Parts: sequence; C-alpha cells; structure tokens
Amino acid sequence: MTAVARTELLLRLQGIGLEVAGRRLLDDISFDLYQRQILTIVGPNGAGKTTLLRVILGLLPGAGGDLWLRPGLRIGYMPQRIALDATFPLRVHRFLTLTQHYSRPQVTQALAEVGAGHVAERAVQALSGGELQRVLLARALLRQPDLLVLDEPVQGVDVQGQAELYALLGRLRDERGCAILLVSHDLHLVMAATDRVVCLNQHLCCKGTPESVVHNPEFVALFGPTIGQSLAIYRHQEEHAHDHGQTCTVPNCQERHPHG
Repeated sequence: MTAVARTELLLRLQGIGLEVAGRRLLDDISFDLYQRQILTIVGPNGAGKTTLLRVILGLLPGAGGDLWLRPGLRIGYMPQRIALDATFPLRVHRFLTLTQHYSRPQVTQALAEVGAGHVAERAVQALSGGELQRVLLARALLRQPDLLVLDEPVQGVDVQGQAELYALLGRLRDERGCAILLVSHDLHLVMAATDRVVCLNQHLCCKGTPESVVHNPEFVALFGPTIGQSLAIYRHQEEHAHDHGQTCTVPNCQERHPHG
C-alpha cells in the first residue's frame, strides 16, 4: 500500500468504549483511517463490529473516548440488511430516491457503476442477494462519499459474487479516491482485498496490514493459522508475475505458464 500523507486523515478513534445496561460492548478502541485506504474490521460474532460502526456514524450515542471526523466529511453507508415489505412493490429507481431527490441520470450512473444498471425498473423484492447488495452500494455512492462505510457488504452473496464485489470496492476506491471502512466475516477474500485490518473482540486484539495481523497470536487464537496461508496464496495469485515456461519458485505454487 502506498503511504498516505497525514494531512489526508479522515477518521480517528482514540480510546472508544461503550457500556450498555452494565455490559461492556467496546473497550479502548483506537485506530486511524486515511483517504484511499480500505480498512476492514474483523472479529467473531458478538465482538462489537457493527456496534463500532454505529458509534462512528453517530447512530449509537453514549460512547466514551474521542471520535474525530474530518470537517465536511461525506459518508455513504451501506447497512447489513434492510427490511422490505413484500406486499408493497417498490422499483429500484424509486427506492434509491425515497429519502433524497436524485435525478434519473444520477441514479442510472450509480447503478451502472456497480454493475446493476439492468435492475433499475425491477422490484427491489425480486432482486437476488448479489443484486440487492449492489443496489445498496449504489445508494451509498449517490451521496458522493469521501468515506464508504459498509456492514457485511457481501452478506447473502455466493463466493463468486463475493470476489466480484470486493474487486468492485477496490475499483471504486481507485477511481473515486474515497476511503472504505467495512465489516466482514469473509476472511479469506477480504484479507486479500484490504489495506489495513482491525481485529475486535470487544477490545482491540490487533491492527495493521493483513500480512502482520494474520500472524498476531490473538488473531491466530480467534481464527486459526490457516488464514495466513490462504492470504499468502491470494496475494501471490494477484501480485506475482510468472515467467513463461518457468515453474514459480514461491512455496506451494506449482503453476507453470505455457511457452509463448
């Protein structure tokens, strides 16, 4: 990952903690997020990942510590799920303009950008899991965000669709120059697609690059050592260029390219 100037800081958490009804949900969470970074929050069920997103978004008051957002920061939010009334037909175009007016060209462009232009006139309730996630992402993009906040963006999507969505997030970061903060359970794919990782289990277990985090003892205790092995394979597939006709010397890679 290219180093990011400190002047491009978008978000800073320092000692964030939250207690509800005598139960400690978050304890001493600190990290920074910079422009053009993809930062992923991982952790077991009940670790406080979605709770932390809600604190950042101002949807859950009462947290201690310091939360700083760059003045004027525009945030596009994609929730984990939405409640849809199956008896109330709602076309995608109308759904995207329910809470704020956007022109038809704006909606068309946002849907096209996420690969969902073909569903504009379809009922939201008739969409597949992958199509719905792309529509929700288009809704977040309509805000022209500096920061995309995504809670389980590939929930209900098959493995192929998950890989496509993570690749799409990378392109959006590169083309729009925005930062992306997301929560995910899909460790094998997301660890290969992110710049920084924050691992939570109510407290901050570890943070850093994917390569460093997967070897941290607390991360290994939560998820096991195989994630690190899988990450090495994914990184190799994406970044390593093989010479034609030569066997790769990277451990565990037996790929041979045909002679040109």
